[in-house]
Amino acid sequence: MVAYPLRMGLLLLPERMISLRVALVRAVTNSVFVTKDRRKADTLDAAELEDIRRSRQGDSDAYRRLIERHQEHVGRILWRFSRDRLVHEELVQDVFVEAYVSLKSYRAKAPFAHWLARIATRVGYRYWKQTARRREKESFTLEEWDRIPDESPERMDPSEAASLVHRLLAQLRPRDRLVLTLRYLEGCDVAETARRTGWTKSMVKVQCQRAIKRLEKLVGQSGEEFLE
Repeated sequence: MVAYPLRMGLLLLPERMISLRVALVRAVTNSVFVTKDRRKADTLDAAELEDIRRSRQGDSDAYRRLIERHQEHVGRILWRFSRDRLVHEELVQDVFVEAYVSLKSYRAKAPFAHWLARIATRVGYRYWKQTARRREKESFTLEEWDRIPDESPERMDPSEAASLVHRLLAQLRPRDRLVLTLRYLEGCDVAETARRTGWTKSMVKVQCQRAIKRLEKLVGQSGEEFLE
C-alpha cells in the first residue's frame, strides 16, 4: 500500500472562520495530489470498461488491474478517515470488496473512479459511525491548537499540523466531520458532496452550516479569534 503524505490532511476552512495562524498553516496544504488525481479520474477509459465487463464475468485478473489502477485514488480518500495504517488498509480492502459485490450496479454513466469514491466515502463514514458508537475519540486538547505559531505557522511540521486538524475534526459528530472533510479537505463543491454522500444539495448546505457552527464553538473554547 502506498504511503500517503500526511500533509494532505490539512483543513481548508471558510474564510470567515480562519484564524491568522490557521490561514497561514493551510498554505502548506498539498493540493497538487488532489488536482492530479481528479484529472486522471475524470475520464471514461475503454480498456477500463473492458476490465469491468470481464470482472463481472469472474475474471480475477481483470479486477486485479482495476484495483491496481485505482488503489492510490481510493487510498487517498480513506486517508481522510483513518491515519492508523492497519485500519486504513482494511478500509481500502473493504472498498474493493464492496465494489466487486456491487459491480453489476455500475452503469458507466460517470467515470469508474467517481463510483469508487462514493463507495469509499460510504465505507469511511460507516467506520466513523462505528467508532462514535463505541465512544472512541482521538486525544485532542485545545492547548495543542494554541501551540500553532502565530507569526510563522507555515514552519510547523506538515505531518504535525495534519494530525492536529484530523484529531480536531474527530471531536465532532460523524455527520459534521464528513461534510467538512468533503467540502474543505477534498475540495468538493456542493453538487459533488451531494453525489458522494447521497444527500440533497440543500441538505449539504444546511449540514455544512451547522457543522461550521459546531466547529467554531469547539475551537472558540480556546479563545481563538476568527477573521470576519
